[in-house]
Amino acid sequence: MLGNPRLLRVLNERQLLDRLAAHGPAARADLAKATGLSKPTVSAVLAGLEEDGLVHLVGEVLGRPGPVSSLYDLNAAARHVAGIDIGRDWIRVAVADLRAAFVGRTDARNTARTSAELAACVAELTRQAAAEAGVEWSSIACAVVGAPGVYDPAAGLLSLAPNLPGPDLGERLAAALGVELVIENDINLAAVGEMAYGEGRGKANFALVSVGTGVGMGIVINGELYVGARGAAGEVSYLPAAEAPEGDETLERGATETVAAAPGVVRAAQAAGLRLDSAREVFAAAAGGDPVALSVVDGEGRRIGGLLVAVAAVLDPEVIVLTGGVGHNLDLLGRSIQRRIAELGPLRPQVVASALGDSGVLLGAVAHAKARAWELIFELRGSR
Repeated sequence: MLGNPRLLRVLNERQLLDRLAAHGPAARADLAKATGLSKPTVSAVLAGLEEDGLVHLVGEVLGRPGPVSSLYDLNAAARHVAGIDIGRDWIRVAVADLRAAFVGRTDARNTARTSAELAACVAELTRQAAAEAGVEWSSIACAVVGAPGVYDPAAGLLSLAPNLPGPDLGERLAAALGVELVIENDINLAAVGEMAYGEGRGKANFALVSVGTGVGMGIVINGELYVGARGAAGEVSYLPAAEAPEGDETLERGATETVAAAPGVVRAAQAAGLRLDSAREVFAAAAGGDPVALSVVDGEGRRIGGLLVAVAAVLDPEVIVLTGGVGHNLDLLGRSIQRRIAELGPLRPQVVASALGDSGVLLGAVAHAKARAWELIFELRGSR
């Protein structure tokens, strides 16, 4: 247990670092005024933080009466974090500093067929991103991985992730990366990214619905990510869907995902006579005015509209953010979504498209990793 002097020192350090992280460079007198700490305490705390490389001098305050005041700021490059987004088709990696600013990023196709291959590929890409940014691997405090499905940290197993190979991926990633590792559902991390940088900023209650290779939802309630008792909150891919065929695919992927995700869009297009092989091609044809493609997109919008009404009925969010390779096409889907919502009753959720593109999961992973890095830094300082 921390003794009082040690606990007080760590609390004071955190207060000053939080202030610098949020507001940027400040003089000692300004920090004392903003935090309520005495000037001698601020000077002592800053000296200790500067000695350990967590703060540094960045300039001087000129034009004030009296002695020249030194400006201190957080040394964001003191440690780094890694954010990793593992999708069926792509692996995206970012290395960021203690302000969550990206200093390196690497994207690559996911061609791994086994969990061992995938872990090795992720480790290689992450080290490559760090090296290209000039960041020593020893500077990486932790890594946060976003992946489909539900991860059980106690058992070390990943479930409900049919698009990824092997339930033992977490164990293999930890061994390959060799740093503190957190694995989270990718759509939950996308919601964290939206809360920090996107349409969720300033909103206490919102939902992010992703429709792409799969279908999922991230939920924010009272400003906090909600994951449920076993981490499966938001697994809306398993909601019933009248169109879903019976069979193994529906049981494995869920009825809503089977009909509404990208493969379902392609099946609907091919059933309508279009010789197209991807949802991207279907939406491109619709954008070009093809009447059959427009009909397929209209059907997809109606499916998504029904899903959003279910979300609104349960959560009553301030806004529903739509994202994913299919969901981001709100310009083409919007009219049919709203028409289906109107058909299903009086609920009228506000629906907006995410502006974060394919970086939503990565931004959320880095934001989560930054918060965890600070916890680790202060745990270490509190033990000294």
